[in-house]
Amino acid sequence: MAPRTTIRIPAALLAGGLLLAPLAGCTVSSENVSCSTSSCTVRLSGDTSEVEILGTTLGFGGVQDGRASLEVAGTSVSCAEGEAVRAGTLTLECTSVSDDSVEVTASLG
Repeated sequence: MAPRTTIRIPAALLAGGLLLAPLAGCTVSSENVSCSTSSCTVRLSGDTSEVEILGTTLGFGGVQDGRASLEVAGTSVSCAEGEAVRAGTLTLECTSVSDDSVEVTASLG
């Protein structure tokens, strides 16, 4: 039996790589998405709008009483214009809420 070789990756290098993976960009399944290194701004409208940003799926469920309903990786949250909420690994700021759309800035942390 041949000896087994073990390769050790320094924990800091591995952790850094894992943190940078979601920052690689946005995969868009909806229009109106703009991303920088650590955040994305997206405008969602309609009941079935969905986008994948920063490694997380963000869905839009509509607006009721001035609050936008959002689903982030299976968790439901809502926010009013100017309000920020935390959902999973993302902080979401609803920068604009209208009768049928929302503009959200999402950032990690």
